[in-house]
Amino acid sequence: MSDTWIRRFRPQPEAEIRLVCFPHAGGSASYYHPLAQSPALRPHVEVLAVQYPGRQDRRREPLIDDVPELADLITRALAPFDDRPLAFFGHSMGAVLAFEVARRLRDGAGKQPCRLFVSGRRAPSRFRPGTVHLLDDAALAQELRRAGGTDPMFLDDPELLAEILPVVRNDYRAVELYRWTPSPPLTCPVTALVGDRDAQAATADVEAWREHTEGPFDLKVFSGGHFYLNSHQQAVTEVVSKTLADHADQLATARGNAR
Repeated sequence: MSDTWIRRFRPQPEAEIRLVCFPHAGGSASYYHPLAQSPALRPHVEVLAVQYPGRQDRRREPLIDDVPELADLITRALAPFDDRPLAFFGHSMGAVLAFEVARRLRDGAGKQPCRLFVSGRRAPSRFRPGTVHLLDDAALAQELRRAGGTDPMFLDDPELLAEILPVVRNDYRAVELYRWTPSPPLTCPVTALVGDRDAQAATADVEAWREHTEGPFDLKVFSGGHFYLNSHQQAVTEVVSKTLADHADQLATARGNAR
């Protein structure tokens, strides 16, 4: 199952931490390929990326339009990788899934990620109705243009567009029908990231992620819209790298003290 759900673009067998990346609605594991190749993360972080059903090499599999079901399956798929600390990074819908998987790890295995990065998504407690999944194809394609996260090549080619719209609609349905079930906050550190002109995630609603952890909280605001990270790739990588490098150093120190 893990071979189906989890991609390892550049294995780092000696890494102290594994960073699990969760794609946005309509996205795929390959979105995080540049992050996995970044020398800034080596050698202390190995990047894993989640591949949802119904896209790329899983395109023949049925789509899943339910966040809790996806979170359950991803949690099971991560079991072989929990021999070292896991950190999570999720953008947009991926942030919701990262959060839900973190809750399942806590409730089921008594573990939590060593750091949760949530990007471009308001806190689960900040509900806002969404109807994008109900739009017709033309309006949905226009929404993708407005959000800016889809290669125009796909939007301008009718055949390619016909392939991606069902996936996008499915994922929007999943995240728009998602409802947060109140529970005790996490205890792991949380870093929230957002673009200052993100129409889908107001900065105040993103800052509300601090309510979902008893651990340290940090907010990083970048210039740009919902896909600010496409134009701030190096800066976002530096945030992740520095944060996880500090944690890796702490692990190494603790291991040395235990000898």
